[in-house]
Amino acid sequence: MSTFVPPQPVPPLNQTLQAYMRALEPLIPPEELAHTRRVMREFAKRGGLGAELQRGLEKRARNTENWITDWWVQWAYLESRLPLPVHSNPAISLPRRDYNGWRSQLVFASKLIVAVLEFKAKLDAGRLPLEYMRGRPLCMELYPLLFSSCRIPGPKHDYVAHYGTSRRSPTHITVVRNYQFFQLELYNSDGSRLTESQIHGQLLRIRSQSWKTDKEPMGILTSEHRHTWGQAYNRLQRDKLNRESVQAIERGLFSLCLDSPVMRISDEKYASRKAAQVLHGGGTFSNSGNRWFDKTLQFVIGEDGSWGLLYEQATAEGPPIATLLDYILHNCENPDPTRAPLVPLPMPKKLYFHIDREIKRDIENAKQNLDILINDLDVNVFNFTKFGKDLPKQHKLSPNSFIQVALQLAYYRVHGDVCATCDIASQRMFRKGRTDYIRSPSSQMLKFILAFVDPSVSRLHFCICDLQNFPTWTLLQVLKGHGIDRHLLGLKLQAIEEGLSVPKIFMDTAYGLATHWKLRTGQVPANTDSVMCFGPLVPDGYAICYNPQSDHVHFSITAFNCCEETNAETLGVAVRETLCQLHELLEPTV
Repeated sequence: MSTFVPPQPVPPLNQTLQAYMRALEPLIPPEELAHTRRVMREFAKRGGLGAELQRGLEKRARNTENWITDWWVQWAYLESRLPLPVHSNPAISLPRRDYNGWRSQLVFASKLIVAVLEFKAKLDAGRLPLEYMRGRPLCMELYPLLFSSCRIPGPKHDYVAHYGTSRRSPTHITVVRNYQFFQLELYNSDGSRLTESQIHGQLLRIRSQSWKTDKEPMGILTSEHRHTWGQAYNRLQRDKLNRESVQAIERGLFSLCLDSPVMRISDEKYASRKAAQVLHGGGTFSNSGNRWFDKTLQFVIGEDGSWGLLYEQATAEGPPIATLLDYILHNCENPDPTRAPLVPLPMPKKLYFHIDREIKRDIENAKQNLDILINDLDVNVFNFTKFGKDLPKQHKLSPNSFIQVALQLAYYRVHGDVCATCDIASQRMFRKGRTDYIRSPSSQMLKFILAFVDPSVSRLHFCICDLQNFPTWTLLQVLKGHGIDRHLLGLKLQAIEEGLSVPKIFMDTAYGLATHWKLRTGQVPANTDSVMCFGPLVPDGYAICYNPQSDHVHFSITAFNCCEETNAETLGVAVRETLCQLHELLEPTV
C-alpha cells in the first residue's frame, strides 16, 4: 500500500537549531536568548555532542522504517499517565441527524455499521484509493490498524494490541447501552456480512436486554489515570469471566455507543454540549459509562440525533479518520440491496463482569475523578458565519495561515502576550510518518500583532502581503520532513538510548517554555460540517480546532476552569472579532 512513499529524512542539525532559535525569539527575553545561544553553540560545535547524536539518528534512520514514529508514539502517548478522555482522545461531532427517538437511532446505527463494514471490505481487498497531498502520495499503513485494536494499560507505559492482523481476525463489534456491553457478530459462517435489516434486528434485541442503568459502569474504569487503571485492569484479569469480557471488547472491530439524549439547555449551547458528549460522555450520570476509552474507534449515536466518533491517538489520527467518516456520510444513506435470509440469528452475547469489593471501589473512585475532570473542562463550540475559506483564497492567502494569524491576534488581545503554539501537520508523505508541529508565532508575526493592536498605527499601514508569509515557510519545511520538534525530541531520546545524560539544551528554561504549548491547534481536513474537540495540552492553555468550509468556519475551543487566566468563551469572542477585523483589512468597507 505504501510502496511509493519515501522514508522520513533526518533534518540537518544546524538547520533545526537555527530554526529553533528563531522560534524562541518572540517568546523569551534577550538575555535568556543569549544564554540559550551559548548553550546551543556548545551543543552544535564540530565533533561535539550534537554531531554525535545526529550520527546516531542517521544510523537509526538507515536501520528502521521510520526513525521517529515508534519513539513519538511511545513518548507522546503510551508513556503518558494522564487519563485518555479530555487529555488525549480527540472527538469528532457530526451534524445532528434529523430524528428524535430510539427507533430512528437504531435504524441509523445499523446503516452506520454497514457503511463501516463496506469501508473495511474495500480496505481488506486493497481497493482503498491511494491518497495524495500537494501531489505527493501518502502512507496508507495506518488504515488496517484502525480495526480490532485497543490500547492496554501498563504500570509504566501502555501498549497497543492489534488483533486484526492475526489469521483469525475478529468478526464482531461491541455495542454498549445503559453501561452494558454486548458482543454482536456481524458475519455469517460463510464469511458474508449480515444485512442491514439483520443488524437492525440484533440491535433491537440488544435494546430489549439493556433496559435499566442499574449495572455498574465498567467502562468508567478506562477513564482513570493510566497507572490507576493499570492496577484495576490487573485485578479484573484475575477473574476468568472478567478476562473474557474485557478481551471481547478489546478484540472487537470497533465499539458502538448507543447514548441517551444530550440534555438540551439552549440551541446556542447545544453544539458545545453535543461535542462534549462525544468527547467524554457528559459525566457519570449521563453517558460516560457507555465508553471504553482504550478502544481505537468508538462511534457514538444518541437518541436525539447527535452522533460522532471518539478515537485513541496511539493508533489513529485525524486525516484517516476524516476519510472514514467521509465514506460513512456518503454511503450510510444507500439502501442495502441484500435481502435478509430467513435463518434465525443467535442472540447477541451479553458481556458479564464479576464485581468484588475492590473493583466496586475502583469504579467509585473512577466516577468521582472523571466527574471532576469533566466539570473542569470548558467546551465552546461555535460556527463563524461571516465568511469561510473562500475569502482568504480570493486574496491568494492560505486559509490555514489566515486563521492562525487570527488565533495569535485573539490570544494577544485576551492575554497581552504571545505563547508557544503548535499546529498539527501530517507527515504521512513519508513511510510510517505521523505528525510534526508547525510552530507559531514568528518574530515577524509578533511585529504584525503589536502594530495591529496599536491604535496609533493606521490600518492603511498594513497590506495583504503582511499576512502571506507567516506560517508558510515553516509549513514548507515540515512538509519536506524538516520540522523542528520531532528532530529535537529524537536528539534527546537518542542521548537517553545511548546512556548519556540529557544534553543541556533540553535542561534549559527556554526549552521548557518553548514546549509549554499554551495553544494547541488543529485544522479538521473534512468536507462536512464536523467539529473536532480535545482538551488543552497544559493546565493554563487552550485547544482550538477549526474546520473551514467555503462560507463559514466551525470552531471548538477548550480550556480548564481551574485556571483563572484562561476562558474559552472570552477567547471565542476575541476570535470572532479578530476575524471580522482581518476581513475589514482585506476588503475595507470605506
